[in-house]
Amino acid sequence: MNSETWLPVADGVFQRRYDPLDVSVVAIVGDTGVTVVDTRNNPAEADEIVADVLSAFAAPIVAVINTHAHYDHTFGNQRFVRAPGFAGVPIYGHQLIPRHYERFEAPRLEAAQADPAREPGKRWADVQLTPPTELIGGPVTIHPGGREIELVPIAPGHTDTDLAIFVPDAATWLLGDVIEQSGPPMFGSGSYPLGWPDALDELLERIDPGAVIVPGHGSPVDRAFVVRQSAQLRAVAELIRASHAAATPVADVVVPAALAELWPDGFMRSALEAGYAQLDESPGGA
Repeated sequence: MNSETWLPVADGVFQRRYDPLDVSVVAIVGDTGVTVVDTRNNPAEADEIVADVLSAFAAPIVAVINTHAHYDHTFGNQRFVRAPGFAGVPIYGHQLIPRHYERFEAPRLEAAQADPAREPGKRWADVQLTPPTELIGGPVTIHPGGREIELVPIAPGHTDTDLAIFVPDAATWLLGDVIEQSGPPMFGSGSYPLGWPDALDELLERIDPGAVIVPGHGSPVDRAFVVRQSAQLRAVAELIRASHAAATPVADVVVPAALAELWPDGFMRSALEAGYAQLDESPGGA
Protein backbone atom coordinates (compact mmCIF):
# COMPACT_ATOMS: atom_id res chain seq x y z
CA MET A 1 0.00 0.00 0.00
CA ASN A 2 1.20 3.50 -0.83
CA SER A 3 -1.20 5.97 0.70
CA GLU A 4 -0.33 8.70 -1.87
CA THR A 5 -0.66 11.25 0.91
CA TRP A 6 0.16 12.00 4.52
CA LEU A 7 -2.77 10.95 6.68
CA PRO A 8 -3.34 13.00 9.86
CA VAL A 9 -3.44 10.73 12.92
CA ALA A 10 -3.34 13.52 15.52
CA ASP A 11 -2.63 17.24 15.72
CA GLY A 12 0.56 17.81 13.72
CA VAL A 13 1.32 14.09 13.42
CA PHE A 14 1.01 12.46 10.00
CA GLN A 15 1.52 8.89 8.77
CA ARG A 16 2.37 7.72 5.27
CA ARG A 17 2.39 4.02 4.41
CA TYR A 18 4.94 3.06 1.79
CA ASP A 19 5.39 0.01 -0.37
CA PRO A 20 7.17 -2.32 -0.30
CA LEU A 21 6.17 -3.89 3.03
CA ASP A 22 3.55 -1.27 3.99
CA VAL A 23 6.08 0.53 6.18
CA SER A 24 4.86 3.40 8.34
CA VAL A 25 6.78 6.64 8.10
CA VAL A 26 5.61 9.40 10.43
CA ALA A 27 6.10 13.14 10.18
CA ILE A 28 5.90 15.12 13.42
CA VAL A 29 5.43 18.72 12.37
CA GLY A 30 6.64 21.53 14.62
CA ASP A 31 6.81 25.29 14.28
CA THR A 32 10.30 25.25 12.78
CA GLY A 33 10.62 21.86 11.13
CA VAL A 34 9.62 18.24 10.72
CA THR A 35 10.85 15.14 12.54
CA VAL A 36 10.78 11.99 10.40
CA VAL A 37 10.28 8.61 12.06
CA ASP A 38 11.97 5.73 10.18
CA THR A 39 13.83 5.91 6.87
CA ARG A 40 12.80 2.80 4.88
CA ASN A 41 14.86 0.26 2.97
CA ASN A 42 17.52 2.12 0.96
CA PRO A 43 18.71 5.63 0.02
CA ALA A 44 16.36 5.90 -2.96
CA GLU A 45 13.36 5.19 -0.75
CA ALA A 46 14.64 7.73 1.76
CA ASP A 47 14.89 10.27 -1.06
CA GLU A 48 11.19 9.69 -1.66
CA ILE A 49 10.48 10.49 1.98
CA VAL A 50 12.45 13.73 1.76
CA ALA A 51 10.63 14.82 -1.38
CA ASP A 52 7.23 13.93 0.07
CA VAL A 53 7.91 15.81 3.33
CA LEU A 54 9.12 18.93 1.59
CA SER A 55 6.18 18.88 -0.80
CA ALA A 56 3.55 18.35 1.90
CA PHE A 57 4.80 20.56 4.70
CA ALA A 58 7.12 23.14 3.08
CA ALA A 59 9.37 22.88 6.13
CA PRO A 60 12.85 21.47 6.68
CA ILE A 61 13.54 18.08 8.17
CA VAL A 62 15.22 18.78 11.51
CA ALA A 63 15.56 15.29 13.03
CA VAL A 64 15.10 11.59 12.34
CA ILE A 65 14.14 8.84 14.80
CA ASN A 66 14.56 5.08 14.27
CA THR A 67 11.97 2.88 15.98
CA HIS A 68 14.34 -0.11 15.79
CA ALA A 69 17.27 -1.54 13.85
CA HIS A 70 15.65 -3.59 11.07
CA TYR A 71 16.55 -2.83 7.47
CA ASP A 72 13.11 -1.65 6.35
CA HIS A 73 13.18 1.07 9.01
CA THR A 74 16.84 2.22 8.96
CA PHE A 75 18.62 1.47 5.69
CA GLY A 76 17.70 4.95 4.43
CA ASN A 77 19.55 6.62 7.32
CA GLN A 78 22.56 7.62 5.25
CA ARG A 79 20.37 9.98 3.21
CA PHE A 80 19.98 12.18 6.28
CA VAL A 81 23.61 12.49 7.34
CA ARG A 82 25.81 12.40 4.26
CA ALA A 83 23.82 13.03 1.08
CA PRO A 84 25.00 15.78 -1.29
CA GLY A 85 23.02 18.97 -0.85
CA PHE A 86 21.66 17.92 2.55
CA ALA A 87 23.18 19.49 5.65
CA GLY A 88 22.57 16.47 7.84
CA VAL A 89 20.34 16.12 10.89
CA PRO A 90 20.56 14.14 14.13
CA ILE A 91 19.28 10.59 13.99
CA TYR A 92 17.97 9.27 17.31
CA GLY A 93 17.80 5.55 18.05
CA HIS A 94 18.35 2.87 20.65
CA GLN A 95 21.90 2.52 21.90
CA LEU A 96 22.03 -1.16 20.90
CA ILE A 97 21.41 -0.54 17.19
CA PRO A 98 25.16 -0.65 16.38
CA ARG A 99 25.44 -4.04 18.07
CA HIS A 100 22.37 -5.33 16.25
CA TYR A 101 23.83 -4.12 12.95
CA GLU A 102 27.06 -5.99 13.64
CA ARG A 103 25.24 -9.22 14.48
CA PHE A 104 22.44 -9.24 11.94
CA GLU A 105 22.04 -6.45 9.38
CA ALA A 106 25.71 -6.11 8.40
CA PRO A 107 26.24 -9.80 7.49
CA ARG A 108 22.97 -9.87 5.55
CA LEU A 109 23.80 -6.65 3.71
CA GLU A 110 27.34 -7.79 2.87
CA ALA A 111 26.06 -11.10 1.50
CA ALA A 112 23.43 -9.36 -0.61
CA GLN A 113 25.89 -6.83 -1.98
CA ALA A 114 28.25 -9.65 -2.92
CA ASP A 115 25.40 -11.58 -4.56
CA PRO A 116 22.30 -9.42 -5.27
CA ALA A 117 20.31 -12.52 -6.23
CA ARG A 118 20.16 -13.37 -2.50
CA GLU A 119 17.86 -10.40 -1.83
CA PRO A 120 16.07 -9.60 -5.09
CA GLY A 121 14.24 -6.32 -5.11
CA LYS A 122 15.93 -4.85 -2.05
CA ARG A 123 18.12 -2.40 -4.02
CA TRP A 124 20.89 -2.50 -1.45
CA ALA A 125 23.87 -1.85 -3.75
CA ASP A 126 24.31 1.71 -2.45
CA VAL A 127 23.38 1.13 1.19
CA GLN A 128 25.98 2.16 3.77
CA LEU A 129 24.98 1.07 7.25
CA THR A 130 24.42 4.26 9.21
CA PRO A 131 23.57 3.85 12.90
CA PRO A 132 21.87 6.66 14.78
CA THR A 133 24.07 9.60 15.65
CA GLU A 134 22.27 10.08 18.99
CA LEU A 135 22.15 6.80 20.91
CA ILE A 136 19.39 6.50 23.51
CA GLY A 137 19.98 4.37 26.62
CA GLY A 138 17.16 5.65 28.83
CA PRO A 139 14.05 7.82 28.66
CA VAL A 140 14.80 11.25 27.21
CA THR A 141 12.79 14.23 25.99
CA ILE A 142 13.83 16.13 22.87
CA HIS A 143 12.39 19.23 21.19
CA PRO A 144 13.18 19.13 17.46
CA GLY A 145 11.34 21.74 15.44
CA GLY A 146 9.90 23.11 18.67
CA ARG A 147 7.84 19.94 19.30
CA GLU A 148 8.20 17.96 22.54
CA ILE A 149 8.91 14.27 21.87
CA GLU A 150 9.63 11.58 24.47
CA LEU A 151 11.88 8.64 23.56
CA VAL A 152 11.46 5.53 25.72
CA PRO A 153 13.61 2.42 25.24
CA ILE A 154 11.48 -0.73 25.43
CA ALA A 155 12.60 -3.99 27.06
CA PRO A 156 13.68 -6.66 24.52
CA GLY A 157 10.77 -7.89 22.44
CA HIS A 158 10.58 -7.51 18.69
CA THR A 159 14.29 -6.69 19.04
CA ASP A 160 16.49 -5.36 21.82
CA THR A 161 16.60 -2.03 19.94
CA ASP A 162 12.92 -1.06 20.17
CA LEU A 163 12.19 2.58 20.99
CA ALA A 164 8.77 3.97 21.86
CA ILE A 165 8.12 7.53 20.70
CA PHE A 166 5.51 9.63 22.48
CA VAL A 167 4.20 13.01 21.36
CA PRO A 168 2.52 14.31 24.55
CA ASP A 169 0.59 17.24 23.10
CA ALA A 170 -1.00 14.89 20.55
CA ALA A 171 -1.45 11.90 22.89
CA THR A 172 0.19 9.77 20.21
CA TRP A 173 2.56 6.80 20.50
CA LEU A 174 4.73 5.46 17.66
CA LEU A 175 5.79 1.90 18.46
CA GLY A 176 7.43 0.54 15.33
CA ASP A 177 7.17 -3.23 14.94
CA VAL A 178 6.53 -3.92 18.61
CA ILE A 179 2.99 -4.03 17.27
CA GLU A 180 1.73 -4.55 13.73
CA GLN A 181 -1.73 -4.04 12.29
CA SER A 182 -1.52 -5.05 8.63
CA GLY A 183 -0.12 -8.48 9.48
CA PRO A 184 1.04 -10.49 12.49
CA PRO A 185 4.08 -9.28 14.44
CA MET A 186 7.27 -10.59 12.88
CA PHE A 187 9.73 -12.75 14.81
CA GLY A 188 12.67 -11.47 12.79
CA SER A 189 16.38 -11.11 13.40
CA GLY A 190 17.20 -10.54 17.04
CA SER A 191 13.70 -11.11 18.39
CA TYR A 192 12.91 -12.01 22.01
CA PRO A 193 9.56 -13.81 21.89
CA LEU A 194 9.68 -14.81 25.56
CA GLY A 195 10.04 -11.25 26.82
CA TRP A 196 7.94 -9.50 24.19
CA PRO A 197 4.55 -9.68 26.00
CA ASP A 198 6.09 -8.42 29.25
CA ALA A 199 7.73 -5.55 27.36
CA LEU A 200 4.35 -4.60 25.88
CA ASP A 201 2.57 -4.88 29.23
CA GLU A 202 5.17 -2.62 30.83
CA LEU A 203 4.65 -0.09 28.07
CA LEU A 204 0.86 -0.33 28.37
CA GLU A 205 1.14 1.01 31.91
CA ARG A 206 2.09 4.35 30.35
CA ILE A 207 -0.47 4.41 27.53
CA ASP A 208 -3.79 6.09 28.28
CA PRO A 209 -7.03 4.60 26.88
CA GLY A 210 -7.59 7.53 24.51
CA ALA A 211 -4.12 7.47 22.97
CA VAL A 212 -3.49 7.05 19.25
CA ILE A 213 -0.94 4.31 18.51
CA VAL A 214 0.89 4.02 15.19
CA PRO A 215 2.37 0.60 14.40
CA GLY A 216 5.38 -0.10 12.21
CA HIS A 217 3.11 -1.58 9.54
CA GLY A 218 -0.58 -0.82 9.14
CA SER A 219 -3.21 1.62 10.30
CA PRO A 220 -3.25 3.42 13.66
CA VAL A 221 -4.79 1.44 16.51
CA ASP A 222 -6.01 2.01 20.05
CA ARG A 223 -4.84 0.72 23.40
CA ALA A 224 -7.28 -2.20 23.33
CA PHE A 225 -5.61 -3.48 20.15
CA VAL A 226 -2.23 -3.51 21.90
CA VAL A 227 -3.73 -5.37 24.85
CA ARG A 228 -5.07 -8.06 22.50
CA GLN A 229 -1.78 -8.37 20.63
CA SER A 230 0.10 -8.68 23.91
CA ALA A 231 -2.18 -11.57 24.92
CA GLN A 232 -1.51 -13.29 21.58
CA LEU A 233 2.24 -12.88 22.03
CA ARG A 234 1.96 -14.28 25.55
CA ALA A 235 0.29 -17.39 24.15
CA VAL A 236 3.29 -17.82 21.85
CA ALA A 237 5.69 -17.43 24.76
CA GLU A 238 3.76 -20.02 26.78
CA LEU A 239 3.87 -22.46 23.85
CA ILE A 240 7.64 -22.00 23.56
CA ARG A 241 8.24 -22.62 27.26
CA ALA A 242 5.98 -25.68 27.37
CA SER A 243 7.49 -27.20 24.23
CA HIS A 244 11.02 -26.58 25.42
CA ALA A 245 10.27 -28.11 28.83
CA ALA A 246 8.92 -31.20 27.06
CA ALA A 247 12.08 -31.34 24.88
CA THR A 248 9.95 -31.28 21.74
CA PRO A 249 12.01 -30.53 18.63
CA VAL A 250 11.00 -27.26 16.96
CA ALA A 251 9.87 -29.09 13.81
CA ASP A 252 7.57 -31.35 15.86
CA VAL A 253 5.79 -28.70 17.91
CA VAL A 254 2.06 -28.72 17.22
CA VAL A 255 0.92 -25.12 16.97
CA PRO A 256 -2.58 -24.55 18.41
CA ALA A 257 -5.17 -23.57 15.85
CA ALA A 258 -5.73 -20.16 17.44
CA LEU A 259 -2.07 -19.27 16.88
CA ALA A 260 -1.85 -20.94 13.47
CA GLU A 261 -4.68 -18.66 12.33
CA LEU A 262 -2.63 -15.60 13.30
CA TRP A 263 0.90 -16.56 12.25
CA PRO A 264 2.20 -18.48 9.20
CA ASP A 265 4.03 -21.66 10.13
CA GLY A 266 7.41 -20.18 9.20
CA PHE A 267 6.89 -17.30 11.63
CA MET A 268 6.02 -19.72 14.43
CA ARG A 269 9.09 -21.87 13.79
CA SER A 270 11.25 -18.72 13.92
CA ALA A 271 9.70 -17.79 17.27
CA LEU A 272 10.27 -21.30 18.61
CA GLU A 273 13.89 -21.33 17.49
CA ALA A 274 14.58 -17.94 19.03
CA GLY A 275 12.82 -18.86 22.27
CA TYR A 276 14.58 -22.22 22.55
CA ALA A 277 17.95 -20.51 22.06
CA GLN A 278 17.18 -18.01 24.80
CA LEU A 279 16.03 -20.73 27.20
CA ASP A 280 19.16 -22.75 26.50
CA GLU A 281 21.29 -19.68 27.26
CA SER A 282 19.26 -18.78 30.36
CA PRO A 283 17.57 -21.91 31.80
CA GLY A 284 15.51 -19.80 34.20
CA GLY A 285 13.66 -18.32 31.21
CA ALA A 286 13.58 -14.81 29.82
